[in-house]
Amino acid sequence: MKKTICYSAIAVFLLVISSCNDFLEETPKSSITQDRFFTSSSDAYSAVNILYRKGFMNAMSSGSYTGCQLMYSTGYRTGLIDNPVGRGNNMFITRMQQMNVDPITDGSTMQGIWSNPYEVIVRNANFVIENLNKTGNCPELTDAEREQLLGEAHFFRALNYYYLVRVFGPVPIVLNYYTSLDDLYVRRSSETLVYKQIMADLDIALAAGLPEKPMPENGFRISHASVLALAADVCMSMAGYPVLDQSKYALAAQYAKELIGSSAYALIQHGDGFDASNPATWDKSAYTALRTSDNEKEYLLVREYDTSISNANEQPTWCLPYEAVTWNIFKYPVYVNAWHPHLILHAAYDVNDDLRFQEKQYFHSSYTDAKGTVHDFGGKYAYFWWEEEALLSTQRAQKDICVYRLSEIYLLAAEALARSGNAVTDEAAGYLATIKARASLSKDYNTVLNEVKAITDTETFVEEVLAEKIRETLFEFKLWTDIARTRKYPAIVNGKFGFVPLIGAKNPWDATYTESNLYFPLGEPVTQRNPLLNEPPLTE
Repeated sequence: MKKTICYSAIAVFLLVISSCNDFLEETPKSSITQDRFFTSSSDAYSAVNILYRKGFMNAMSSGSYTGCQLMYSTGYRTGLIDNPVGRGNNMFITRMQQMNVDPITDGSTMQGIWSNPYEVIVRNANFVIENLNKTGNCPELTDAEREQLLGEAHFFRALNYYYLVRVFGPVPIVLNYYTSLDDLYVRRSSETLVYKQIMADLDIALAAGLPEKPMPENGFRISHASVLALAADVCMSMAGYPVLDQSKYALAAQYAKELIGSSAYALIQHGDGFDASNPATWDKSAYTALRTSDNEKEYLLVREYDTSISNANEQPTWCLPYEAVTWNIFKYPVYVNAWHPHLILHAAYDVNDDLRFQEKQYFHSSYTDAKGTVHDFGGKYAYFWWEEEALLSTQRAQKDICVYRLSEIYLLAAEALARSGNAVTDEAAGYLATIKARASLSKDYNTVLNEVKAITDTETFVEEVLAEKIRETLFEFKLWTDIARTRKYPAIVNGKFGFVPLIGAKNPWDATYTESNLYFPLGEPVTQRNPLLNEPPLTE
């Protein structure tokens, strides 16, 4: 069972959040005062547990057939992901694709993307950090428990700031829990300052003594691996645009190598009986395990779901075409291919040799029902979120969604090593080859390694790493972060998949990227209530 965190999270949600309004809009309120809370260890755990269900961690949850916030902020804005049916009922999707998001027209949507992570930061993480650091609070906690809970709170504050700075750029840094109107309005800080604060929080989390385990083996609580993975990713973003602190490549490699070198974590391997030459055995592949299993050593940070507490809503319906409702087979009322990769991204795969591209691995193109009738989709649809039990009977999805996997860390390490030394080392080549070889139907590791080692130009190697990351994490909401930090945009170049400079590139909707549309604008409801947001960001 996966209910370690759920019950107490809901309890503290009802206590702390029910009377709150949107952050930086109206007077912050709370039904809990400091003298009535943080008196027992259960108070402390409950206050931390809610962090697992809100802000960034909830942004990937599918609330409707039009998608979810991570689709907005990481997929649709690239123009390389479509929602052919959903955008007909949500013009915000179309405006993202055409790069004309408007702070007035889209103000309420922007307000939600802005306020949800800030609620976690100000009303939850800051609340925990302030009160667990006070002498006399929660005397039942051991020193180790207190340190670990504080580490988790600092981690989630960092995670939500990382989401905000990637979506909006300069944002306010708020490090206290509001108990009055004093300092309610806060100016934005530059990306450099926000990243500095993120790393300060992660340094505390790294030193908090969190268990060195994959997250599923840690009761689905944040582990040392979760922090290392986020820290490595943050360093990669700091090394790229707009901060361009290239010294962070070496630190990113250091964090990544700590994960790769530990026996506590491992890539999923193909199961017994898997034969790359026999499609009948592909249900034993590593990618089938990735789709069906919640307990793997590869998982470093996950968003946990449970059918009885917090289910994954309509996520499995993203795997089917709209007309599936007419088949009278499945239980959900609407089916929408909400995360539909453009053919440019399909071109990243070797269609004959990449296992991930094959039927019922990452993609599928038809469904055979219990009567043997084949329903053809007319194209490649996502299979990544397929849950047959939810679709056929329960209408309650429960597959956890990975935020960070070890395979991504291998690719991060490969890029970071190449960038930090401006050379394609054997170590960097080995990390890339490991991930490519797992997906190959015809090549073993040594063959792939020799092919990778033949790439001697650093920039060409980095682009192959970025292409492999698209292949590996296409359905994990990673696309925009890499585009923005590298300023490399996926495209067909000379008839092959490749990259072009982001600024000046046209997406499939004939919209051209400029410096001015790399961030979402702040919604008018937000800026009206805090006029300081219109002032230039603080730089020191």
